[in-house]
Amino acid sequence: MCKVTRCMARILAIDFGEKRLGVAISGPLNITAQGLETVKREDGLKAIKSLISQYDISKIVIGLPLNMNGTKGARAEATEEFVESLKKDIAIDMELVDERLTSAQGERMLLEADVSRRKRKASIDKIAAQLILQAYLDSR
Repeated sequence: MCKVTRCMARILAIDFGEKRLGVAISGPLNITAQGLETVKREDGLKAIKSLISQYDISKIVIGLPLNMNGTKGARAEATEEFVESLKKDIAIDMELVDERLTSAQGERMLLEADVSRRKRKASIDKIAAQLILQAYLDSR
């Protein structure tokens, strides 16, 4: 994709939800995160494989929804199970990262932008994935 400068392989971020996966991708230099799409959970593996080949993904970052005190609850355990199933089908480095409050932060951002309830519901997972990825990129 980059012809003038040498690009790094991109990083894909996933916000694993009960019904949907929010997906974000890093820019070509792995400095910024862009929300990409929201996919139904049942279509997740196929969509992730497609994005890996389309964007030359070298790493997947998955948000781990820890409790506020840092312990793992049912959602965190479900996320870990999802990652283990992904590892069986996808041979790319994967990392779980703390995602506490990203959905709430995304919801607040959309409310401040006066986005309608219907559009917020459709966008929140993608925004959460973008926030997860940007925090990960900033921490490196």
